[in-house]
Amino acid sequence: MTIALSRRHLLRGTAAAAAGGMLTALDRSALAQTTARTPIQLNAVTRTLDVKGKPAAVLGVMQGNGLSGVFLDPGERFLVDLVNRLNEDTIVHWHGQTPPVAQDGVAQTGEEKVIVPGATARYDYAARPGTYWMHSHQGLQELQLMSAPLIVRTAEDRKEDAQEVTVILHDFTFKTPEEVMKDVAGSMAGMGSGGATGSDQTAAKPATEGGGTMGAMPGMANMPGMAKGSAMPAGMKPGMQMGGDKPDLNDFDYDAYLANDRTLDDPMVVRTERNGRVHLRLINGSSSTIFWIELEGAEGTLVAVDGDRVHPIRGRRFPMAEAQRCDFMIDVPAGKTVAVLAQREGDRVRTGIILAAPGAAVVRIPELAMKPSEAMGISLEARLTALEPLAARPVGRRIPVVLGGTMSPYAWSINGRNWANREPLRVTKGQRVVLEFVNQTPMGHPMHLHGHVFQVVELNGTALNGALRDTVQVPAKGSVKVAFDADNPGRWLLHCHNLLHMETGMITEVIYET
Repeated sequence: MTIALSRRHLLRGTAAAAAGGMLTALDRSALAQTTARTPIQLNAVTRTLDVKGKPAAVLGVMQGNGLSGVFLDPGERFLVDLVNRLNEDTIVHWHGQTPPVAQDGVAQTGEEKVIVPGATARYDYAARPGTYWMHSHQGLQELQLMSAPLIVRTAEDRKEDAQEVTVILHDFTFKTPEEVMKDVAGSMAGMGSGGATGSDQTAAKPATEGGGTMGAMPGMANMPGMAKGSAMPAGMKPGMQMGGDKPDLNDFDYDAYLANDRTLDDPMVVRTERNGRVHLRLINGSSSTIFWIELEGAEGTLVAVDGDRVHPIRGRRFPMAEAQRCDFMIDVPAGKTVAVLAQREGDRVRTGIILAAPGAAVVRIPELAMKPSEAMGISLEARLTALEPLAARPVGRRIPVVLGGTMSPYAWSINGRNWANREPLRVTKGQRVVLEFVNQTPMGHPMHLHGHVFQVVELNGTALNGALRDTVQVPAKGSVKVAFDADNPGRWLLHCHNLLHMETGMITEVIYET
């Protein structure tokens, strides 16, 4: 699945696109997709992928015409009917959007109910422009690839003489969610052991009181599923223990890493227009994988993160934590190709797509890079500055958010608590709120706040006028402060977007009333 759009070539044959392994976004009249007040119908479905020559049953969020997700024109309202065509309950979260709380797409807080099989839920709100995505917030359906792009174009996007390409990254396993949890959590697994998947689960013992720290973990190398980049990050030798200054980079080794549902064995190739200018919308839709994005063949310009514009940054390598998005402008040289590669943190394995100018020869790219990638850190975050930062105003509430947990037993926490015994973070409408994340573990955590946009204002004790985001990576043994305005009342989830961490306790809620 990909979306490729140019100003000069809005109409393309869908049959030809399918034959090329891609689906092109046509204008509304071509697909008769929607009018101003006709809902877009999205279907939660089961689908089959070919992953390295093997069939794989996965989930998806699809329109009837085969388009994955939602693509809105400037000013178009988010008006969607979500139909559950699965044989189990579901609900879909509109990640990064700021709807009223009853339309956020989560059932854990009690603001909404799950969508039972055969039922339909309607969502109707003014959409935030930019690059967003949608994913299930029910159980571990996200692990089964139940996610899709949510793109809201601006008038400025339409004025760009650029071809739009949207790519969503995934980590994939042939194992069931139950098997994954058993592998990472061992005998203490069990679905919902402190997470917030559906209704409240039986309380699990907090990982540590007061947040706790993750020290040495003897014997972890013998845990199932913890081979390669999991029990031993890059550079770690047998017999070394985790903790200290060595970050823990991965919880689970997946069978494949996908870019628009394809591996580098058979990557998607996007033929660019004659001018070669591409607006690349890149979404990290993985369950628990950080990627390093490498542009091979040209530099790119990073122009937005998490849907909001930043002062442009030129470069070839950029890290992306789970749930984060990056918008790049890339000029593909005439007759050449540009590979957009996503390499797993702490590993050599990678996925990606190829942008190819007309007539350019496309060569196969090895799935394994020459060397493992490094830990994500804050190198990019420290350079990002918002084009339109939050207005200056006094801070009305500061809230410590201590991230704790251990790999063995596999349990994670916020302020020493899991979801079942959470202590909500309470704020008052109208306040400027600062969340002060302190990570006591040697693993980074991508922290996501629902229903709000925040600004990064401090990294490891250094103040900055950073990017606007909805998901920020809190580095191992580090700290991050973010500021937001309490202008959207309700009960809102705050959680790690590593799905395995959220499921086992790193989740709470922010609450305030009208």
